[in-house]
Amino acid sequence: MAIFTSRRQFLITSALGLCSSRMLFAQTGEQPRSMEWHDVRDWGVEGKGWNDTTKYYDRFPQRAEPNIPPQVWHYSRHSAGMLTRFRTDAAEIWVDYAVTSPNLSGPHIPATTMSGVDLYAEDDAGDWHWMAVTRPLSHQIRTQIAKRILPGERGYSLYLPNYNGTEFLKIGVPAGSRFEPIPPRTEKPILFYGTSITQGASSSRAGMPHPSILGRRLKKPILNLGFAGAGRMEQAVGELLAEQDPAIYVVDCLPNMNPAMIGERAVPFIHLLRKARPDTPILLVEDRTYANARFLLDHREQNDSNRLALQTAFQQLQQEGVKGLFYLDGESLLGEDREDTSDGSHPSDLGFFRQANALEPILRNAIASITPTDAKS
Repeated sequence: MAIFTSRRQFLITSALGLCSSRMLFAQTGEQPRSMEWHDVRDWGVEGKGWNDTTKYYDRFPQRAEPNIPPQVWHYSRHSAGMLTRFRTDAAEIWVDYAVTSPNLSGPHIPATTMSGVDLYAEDDAGDWHWMAVTRPLSHQIRTQIAKRILPGERGYSLYLPNYNGTEFLKIGVPAGSRFEPIPPRTEKPILFYGTSITQGASSSRAGMPHPSILGRRLKKPILNLGFAGAGRMEQAVGELLAEQDPAIYVVDCLPNMNPAMIGERAVPFIHLLRKARPDTPILLVEDRTYANARFLLDHREQNDSNRLALQTAFQQLQQEGVKGLFYLDGESLLGEDREDTSDGSHPSDLGFFRQANALEPILRNAIASITPTDAKS
């Protein structure tokens, strides 16, 4: 029995070692002898609203730090929603990048979305399809993200980590391959302001949160200003948002707020945005229904009271004559089966897909409501 046990332990240890070696190989690979590396900073990323940031891939400007809550500032250092685009005919694509924190994953956030980069390819019709994702094992990653790619030149989008900062990012292709950087689009983005859900918890990959899904569907740039646990409509944050000139503001903060906070902040927050951007549509979004709200009274009461407070604020704004407002109820964000969250609150990929389905029609309608004069402003 002792011999059998020792042999079994040896086989298990060997298997784990082989698995670890294979994972390490997947992380690093064997770089071709002749590679051409392209630094993304040379042509830029979409999803970066300010240039005066502490680090290139931060989301808020450095000057914001003294004025906004520390938690907002902390999460603004994450590169959520950012992507870079390029065209190539390369048969393989490599990435070389580093994240700012060695914490690569969280309790309900896998490393692939927290610290990974996510690659999509464009088909002949101009639609985007997933191709590959990195599986980070350390804070600095040089790896082959895709190989044996079918022949042909095509466009690619590479999404940056959602819950980690990005130090640098380079894209590598074999020497002799055609590589064309695609500069960020200059059209007005869809600006999403919200919570950990907006930032991307608990998607499986950086390209799967609903803002990114909607960016692909609507073929528009997005600006993801989701901050985990810290989407609370502070005036200082509103002043930063008012500096942007988006196609629409999507304000989705209720999961981080309570009725008193909503009653105090929602109306002034919307007035601030409307004063700065008189013609920009503003969409107010209720909180998603907790998956266990049918059983837990606290969660049911939180959903009901938060929604009543936001509805009251919306009605007040309408009575005051504020134009260009849209509203989305929270019950429609996720499915009635309640099988689409990781923990009852944060959507899984299925939940983000459903949330995108709920938002897409109203976003199309709101953006279409802008007159040509407004669109040029």
